[in-house]
Amino acid sequence: MEAAGDPNQASLQPQRHSPRLPPRNGYGVYVYPNSFFRYEGEWKGGKKHGHGKLLFKDGSYYEGEFVDGEITGEGCQHWAWSGNTYSGQFVLGEPQGHGVMKYKAGGRYEGELSQGLREGQGFLEDQDGQVYQGSFHDNKRHGRGQMIFKNGDKYEGDWVRDQRQGHGVLCCADGSTYKGQWHSDVFSGLGSLVHCSGVTYCGMFINGHPAAQAKKIVILGPEVLEVVQGSPFTLSVQLQQDDGEVAKSESGRVLKISAGVRYVQLPEYSEVSFFKMEKDYMETPIQTPFGFQCISYPLSVPMSWGPEPGSTVESARADLLFSKRDSETVLDSGAFHGQGDTLSILPARRHEPCCQQVDQGCAEFVDILLGAPPPGMQPYLFLPSTLEKTVDRPKGGSSSPEVLPTAQEPLKGTNRPDGTTVEPPTAAYLGEYVLMVCDVTSPPFLGHRLPTTFKHLRILAKGDAHWPHVPEDHQKL
Repeated sequence: MEAAGDPNQASLQPQRHSPRLPPRNGYGVYVYPNSFFRYEGEWKGGKKHGHGKLLFKDGSYYEGEFVDGEITGEGCQHWAWSGNTYSGQFVLGEPQGHGVMKYKAGGRYEGELSQGLREGQGFLEDQDGQVYQGSFHDNKRHGRGQMIFKNGDKYEGDWVRDQRQGHGVLCCADGSTYKGQWHSDVFSGLGSLVHCSGVTYCGMFINGHPAAQAKKIVILGPEVLEVVQGSPFTLSVQLQQDDGEVAKSESGRVLKISAGVRYVQLPEYSEVSFFKMEKDYMETPIQTPFGFQCISYPLSVPMSWGPEPGSTVESARADLLFSKRDSETVLDSGAFHGQGDTLSILPARRHEPCCQQVDQGCAEFVDILLGAPPPGMQPYLFLPSTLEKTVDRPKGGSSSPEVLPTAQEPLKGTNRPDGTTVEPPTAAYLGEYVLMVCDVTSPPFLGHRLPTTFKHLRILAKGDAHWPHVPEDHQKL
């Protein structure tokens, strides 16, 4: 009892204080017991109410309106862990309503939000400068919207969870346009593509690629095309798919035609043994799929393929001859890079006269004519004795094949050994030639050109119904 009443003993007991209570009303500062939060601002009835600033121990903060102790109304919040900052409307501590979110990595969003996520209509610019304006759902682009990509492409249409899906229009920076169905962010379904080269494709797309795209150029007609000397002819061409069907969905490719003459001729077909190029015109022989080589040969085409009517260029004429240069670039389709070989006599923005555009998978080269050999090409005659040996060779003989004949002097208005005069030719010599059609679309359609195709051509003498049988010894030289 005495101990209990001893005042000295009572003084040794620790003093207990009631924890500090937040301010009731007015302006005040309060540090929460866990020391993670610190509030400075207006109070009402012991609750945060009005304007104030709530600081977090990790460096995050909110400054703005409070209602009955909750973050509600207009305000600004910064998250230290992400570096993002939001200014706008809040409901119960979450960004909700309209506001602006600025991202530490770059970019910003302005629009509607729900529980901190993009929801509804909004404008989003990412760190790369790409801009989307349209509908959002669950923080993703979803619904109708339009977007400008960093490469300059523009898309307007349907979105599903951040991917283009449904119907939409894509306008590319290079001038190409696609309009149609999308799935998983690529062309898929029915659509139409207008390529910057002028090529159009209308039809089905699968996984971003035309389902019925042309894969090869095919020259119609017999395996060996026979033409009477000096006569014009027409060449029909198709673009075909892998299965041989005509690529009717495709139009606008630019095809170029050129010709070559067999470098070493067969005596059965020509009085010329071979063609020699002068030094200034030397070129590498072109390998053909017919087992022989050729050198480029000029084509002559009608004026309708050439300059516009009324052209004042003096060098324009009804038949335009295409030089060695035209054939040299034909063979390697990868050699074309959009520069073209436009002749100086052609008006601006017109195709070369040796070119035609494809319409629904088909094209025609009309009234083609093989003219006389160019000045730099020297035809050499077979010796008459050699021709006789070739004609009189015994059938079924076991003798070795004839060695290539020795040639006479080139044909330049000289005399033959029999005394007859050889006049300069006005048309192509009888013999074997090659026609070549290549894809010169520029820039290449979807990044690729079709491989060059060849057609074996023989020039017949007038009145010849058909060519004689070719001895096996001369099939390949």
